[in-house]
Amino acid sequence: MESNIIEEIKNDLPAGKISSAGFEGANIVLYTKDKDFFLDDGGLIKEIVNKIKKRVELKPDPEVTMDQEKAEKIIKKIISDEAEISNMIFDPQRSNVILEVEKPGIAIGKEGENLQKIKEETFWVPIIQRTPPIKSKIIDNIRNVLYQNNDYRRKFLNSTGKRIYNGWLRKKKEEWIRITYLGGARQVGRSAILLQTPESRVLLDCGIDVAASEDEMYPYLESPEFKIDELDAVIVSHAHMDHTGLIPYLFKFGYKGPVYCTAPTRDVMALLQLDFIKIQKWNAQDPIYTSKEVKEMVKHTITLDYDQVTDVTPDVRITLYNAGHILGSSMVHLHVGNGLHNILYTGDLKYGKTHLLSPAVTKFPRLETLMIEATYGGRNDKMSSPEEEKELLAQLINSTIERKGKVLLPVLGSGRAQEIIVTIEELIRNNKIKKEIPIYIDGLVWDITAIHTAYPKFLNKSIREQIFNKDNNPFLMPNIKRIGSQKERKDLIENEGPCIILATSGMLVGGPSVEYIRQLGDNPKNTLIFSCYQGKGSMGRRIQRGEREIAFREGQKQEMLQLKMDVETIQVSGHSDRIELMNFIKRCNPRPRKVVINHGENSKTLDLASSIHKKFHIETQAPRNLEAVRIK
Repeated sequence: MESNIIEEIKNDLPAGKISSAGFEGANIVLYTKDKDFFLDDGGLIKEIVNKIKKRVELKPDPEVTMDQEKAEKIIKKIISDEAEISNMIFDPQRSNVILEVEKPGIAIGKEGENLQKIKEETFWVPIIQRTPPIKSKIIDNIRNVLYQNNDYRRKFLNSTGKRIYNGWLRKKKEEWIRITYLGGARQVGRSAILLQTPESRVLLDCGIDVAASEDEMYPYLESPEFKIDELDAVIVSHAHMDHTGLIPYLFKFGYKGPVYCTAPTRDVMALLQLDFIKIQKWNAQDPIYTSKEVKEMVKHTITLDYDQVTDVTPDVRITLYNAGHILGSSMVHLHVGNGLHNILYTGDLKYGKTHLLSPAVTKFPRLETLMIEATYGGRNDKMSSPEEEKELLAQLINSTIERKGKVLLPVLGSGRAQEIIVTIEELIRNNKIKKEIPIYIDGLVWDITAIHTAYPKFLNKSIREQIFNKDNNPFLMPNIKRIGSQKERKDLIENEGPCIILATSGMLVGGPSVEYIRQLGDNPKNTLIFSCYQGKGSMGRRIQRGEREIAFREGQKQEMLQLKMDVETIQVSGHSDRIELMNFIKRCNPRPRKVVINHGENSKTLDLASSIHKKFHIETQAPRNLEAVRIK
């Protein structure tokens, strides 16, 4: 039975014009076999959009699209060679053709004239994408998964739309909203928050604590509040494993619903999850899920741009806003109960411009409750200025190179690694360090850097312009070299002279950085520089706090290392410090009436809650894990 909203739309259109209609998530898609009506609907679709306030798209029925071979030849005639088409992918289920080009402006043409010509001559709907400067295997694999499962995706998106528009299940008259912390309360790690209304069950993030022992690594999914067969949607703030590491596990145990996030978040989290499987195997553990479940997650992901409004259940509407934390990171604005209440979940946020990203947004349509992170929310958490940290990094690199040593920077693959690459490029450009210093990249950093170049619109204006200029792209510096094998890593350790090494993982809980510590740690000429948050219990946190006798396990064997390399810390954080967090709340427009603090160690969370209450006279709460908070 078709949804009522589609029947309403059909009644507003001339009879016989629509051959089929359905949903793509919250979007309503109409297909027509009438070529003239597709090319000119006389403004009827716009009138319908204004009337129902939903996204409605008119597309040619797949039956009227031109043969793909003929269409490809015509498209190549319409788009000049100067645009440099690198790939052309036909999506017959949706009558789309995706064109990857070096120069999108030329491909689109003046006022979109080339796109219109393609529609008129082939009846395919062209979608223009910029060719990434660095080829990404993960992006290719994700696209292959989506295209190979086109038919399934169409049915899945249609069923998602039916749940949104005609899927009231409980129909209870009372109105209430509550959130339950299944993880991430008074701790950094395993973020997972269940939002419940009389109608909906929505999960905000579902991560793991990679630095914790196994019994404290995962969220409390066994909580009586959480029932996987009742879960309507998962919304992901950003790709880091403490927010996404357990999402494939949901699919392992039967979840078949949507996962909402930005496109770069989808790509990076899939890559990090696949790497987590490898690390568990490397540590002789049985992986908690497999690549099959990661693929299922990709099949069920619905990507959104910033500021794009979409319904996710009959009574929950979301908008993602830039969080300034890492590529594609989002603050999630939830409009609940047809205006009953508005919540902002910040995820991890940076309220300050970085080399890569613009600061977190502070203006929202409505806001009553703010759920904010407190990673660096303690009263003494004050970060140095970026300029001071840049100068310190230059000093540490220069002093290490002068004594013929190697600089090891353990990095989070996403965010901090790219920030450091851009910082080093600027130091070289300004003659603060020598331009011939080799920079080696190991682990996931290369693939995630490639993803950064594939989504330039999520970066700030200055770095975007650098990426568009091949000769000025900081990620393509001639002295950057990729380590792609164990043999290359061994050769770098044993034979290469002074250099800079960026390697995952940033907390030294697995990945190539652990191998570099093991091999380089006993040489006082070398320098270890921490640049990201070190989780409780991680090797990085222990070294940072002065531990110098390090145990390495390999199977049943244990090897001890006396750490003699220089150990330093610079602050290249994607998190806001105490001052930025307070300024974010001060500048929130509108000012929230209630603030719930999460994602911070116990003392920092309580301290931030107290300070917000005293300064702004706002009600605050710092819940514990498994605690439910009544929002309305």
